[in-house]
Amino acid sequence: MAGYPDRLEPGSPYPLGATWDGLGTNFAVFSAHAQRIDLCLFDPQGKRQIATYALPEFTDEVWHGYLPNAQLGLLYGYRAHGPYEPQRGYRFNPHKLLLDPYARRIAGELKWSDALFGHRVNSPRADLSFDRRDSGPGMVKGVVTDESFNWADDRPPNVPWSDTVIYEAHVRGLTMLCEDVRANERGTFAALADPKVIDHLRRLGITAVELLPIHAFVQDRNLLEKGLRNYWGYNTLGFFAIEPRYLSGQSNHEMRVAVRRLHAAGIEVILDVVYNHTAEGSEMGPTLSFRGLDNSSYYRLVPDNPRHCINETGTGNTLNLTNSRVLQMVMDSLRYWVTHYHVDGFRFDLGVTLGRETYGFDPSGGFFDALRQDPILSRVKLISEPWDIGPGGYQLGQHPPGFAEWNDRFRDGIRRFWRGDTGQRAEFAARLAGSSDLFDRHARRPWASVNYAASHDGYTLADAVSYEQKHNEANGEENRDGHNENYSANWGAEGPTDDPKIGATRARVQQGLLATVFFSHGTPMLLAGDEFSRTQRGNNNAYCQDNDISWLDWAQAQSPEGVALAAYVARLIRIRHANPVLRCRHFLHGKEEPAPGILDIAWFDTHGEIISPDSWNDPQKRLFAVRRAAKNDDGRVAILTLFLNPSENDRVFRLPTQNVPTRLLIDSAAPDEEESDIAAEEITVVARSAVLTKSVIEAPPP
Repeated sequence: MAGYPDRLEPGSPYPLGATWDGLGTNFAVFSAHAQRIDLCLFDPQGKRQIATYALPEFTDEVWHGYLPNAQLGLLYGYRAHGPYEPQRGYRFNPHKLLLDPYARRIAGELKWSDALFGHRVNSPRADLSFDRRDSGPGMVKGVVTDESFNWADDRPPNVPWSDTVIYEAHVRGLTMLCEDVRANERGTFAALADPKVIDHLRRLGITAVELLPIHAFVQDRNLLEKGLRNYWGYNTLGFFAIEPRYLSGQSNHEMRVAVRRLHAAGIEVILDVVYNHTAEGSEMGPTLSFRGLDNSSYYRLVPDNPRHCINETGTGNTLNLTNSRVLQMVMDSLRYWVTHYHVDGFRFDLGVTLGRETYGFDPSGGFFDALRQDPILSRVKLISEPWDIGPGGYQLGQHPPGFAEWNDRFRDGIRRFWRGDTGQRAEFAARLAGSSDLFDRHARRPWASVNYAASHDGYTLADAVSYEQKHNEANGEENRDGHNENYSANWGAEGPTDDPKIGATRARVQQGLLATVFFSHGTPMLLAGDEFSRTQRGNNNAYCQDNDISWLDWAQAQSPEGVALAAYVARLIRIRHANPVLRCRHFLHGKEEPAPGILDIAWFDTHGEIISPDSWNDPQKRLFAVRRAAKNDDGRVAILTLFLNPSENDRVFRLPTQNVPTRLLIDSAAPDEEESDIAAEEITVVARSAVLTKSVIEAPPP
C-alpha cells in the first residue's frame, strides 16, 4: 500500500492496543494460544481491506508490531490463526475479523449475518463446524486515535461518600425529548454537557450522575429482528471505546467536555460498567473479538467440557478474571477511564461475578485485591451490584471495605412498608438506620448501603404506586420477562386514572418513599425522572425500549405536578445536606449519649415511649418514630425525629423529646408548607406520610 512498508517493524508489547506516537502506530494484542495474528487495514469507509501485515513479534504472550506513518483515523482489525478445536476450547478462525479489545474508538455499525459466526449457523452440532465466510464487510473496526486533551484546571469534586447523592441516568434517554437541547445533540454527551441539563441537576442538589453503560456495545440480533433495540447497553464489545451513538460528532473529546463541565458544577461522574461478560454470548454466539483472539483465555469454560462457556451471568459467557491478562485488561480499562476521562467512580454490573474464583465468590479474590491496592482506582468511588445468577450469587453486604453496594433489600423493604404490609416495621427500621445488620463489619460505614426506591431495572417510582402487575408486552416476550413481584400497589386502578382520591394516595405514598430514601443513613440514589413522576407505563424491564417508554418526558417535568414534585425532592436533599445527623459517617447503635438522656438513635411508638421487644415483634404494629442525635460543628446537639405513618388513617404522635423547642422541617403530605415551630407536645401525622422535626440543645460540658 502506498506510503506504508512491506512489513511491520518489531514494535513493543506495551502498551496494549494501537498507540500513535506522531511518527507511526504500535499495535499490540494478547493471545496465549494463537499461532499467528494479522493486522488488517481498511479504507476510510471501512468497506475494503487494503493491507494485511503479520504481527512480527510474540513477547510474553503479546503479539506486536510497529507501522511507520500510520496516521490518526486509520481503521484496523485483527485476524487470528490457530487451532479450531472447540472440544479443547480453541476457536481460532482467520476468516473472522476481530475488534482490538483495546480499541479507543469504533467505526461503523455491526451488520448482522451468519458470516459473523466462527461456526456454520444451523448446521448439525453447529459450534463444532467451521465457517469460511469473511466477516470483514459487516464487522466494526478499531480506529487509531490521539488521546491528548487540555484538561486545564479540571479538578475532581471529591465529594465525601457521606455527602453523596446519586442520580442514575441514561445518556441517551436523559435528553432525547428535551426540547431545550439542540436537536442534533439530543441523546449524546453534548446534551449531557448542556447548561440547562446541568442546572437541573444542581437545582435538585445532585452530587454524582451514575450513567448506564457507555462502553461500545452490540445491538442484539434477535431484538433487531423484532424491531427493538438494546437500550440499556449491558452487552459490551469494547471496554475502551465510547458507544458511538452517544457522540454527536466523531470526537471522544465530547465526553471529556461533559465530564469537565459537570466537575465545574461540583458533580461527579460514575460509570456503570460491565466486566462480567461480553456481547459474544455463549459458544453458539458470534466471533467478534475475544472469542477469536483466544477463547480459552478470555472466557471461563466448563472444566471437563471446554466446548461450553460457564454462564453465571445469564448472558451465555463469563469473562475469566482469573487469567492475569484478562484481569490486566479490566484494570487497564478502569484506569483509562479515570486518567483519560477523569471519571470519579464505577458501578460494577453483576459484581459478584468479578469476585468469583474457581471455588466461588471471594471478597479477597484477585479482582478485588488488584482494585483495592491500585494507587489510582482505590481512590475513586466503587459500587457493586452484589449478585449474579451463579451458585451463592446473592452477596449483599459481603463485599470488601471500600465498596458501596446496591441495597435491594432497602428498595423492597420500604416499598412493602409504605404499601401497608404487616410485619415490616423492624425490617424498615434496619434499612432506615443504614442496614448495619448487613454492612457494619470490617470498618465499613453507612455509606456502603446505596439506598433507592427505584432504579433502571424495574418499575419507576411512579409505576411502583400505579401498577400491581407488570406490563411488558412491548418487549415481545408475551409479558414473561421481568420480575413478577415488585412490591407495588395501584391503590384502586391499574395504571393511569382520573380518580382524584387514587391520585392523591399515589402522590402521598410516592412522597413518603422519597422522604425515606433521603432521610435514611446510607447513600441515596434517585432514578432519573422520578423527581417529576416519570412512567414506563408499567414496563419493569425496559431494556429494549429505545423510545418514549424509556426516555425522560420533559413535558411532564414542566407540568405543575412535575415542577412541584421536583421542588419537593430538592427540598429533601437540601435538608439532608444541611443536617449531618441524616448522613452520619458512623453507624448509630443507641449506645452513645450526645446529650444527657438522649441516645444517638432511639425508636418510639405513638405515645413517645421506647418500643419494646414484644412490640417490635408484633406484626400488626406499623407506626413508629426514630430520633437521631449528634453534635454539630458548633458544639450544640441536633436532634432530628422522623415520624412515620404508613396506615390509611391520620395518627397523633407524642413528641419523644419534651420541653425542648422543636421545629417542623417538612411534612411529606404537605411538601409546599414552610418550616414552622411546634408549640404542642403532640403532632398529627397524616395517613401515608412522614414528618421530620428538629430540635437543637446545648451540649453538656466535656
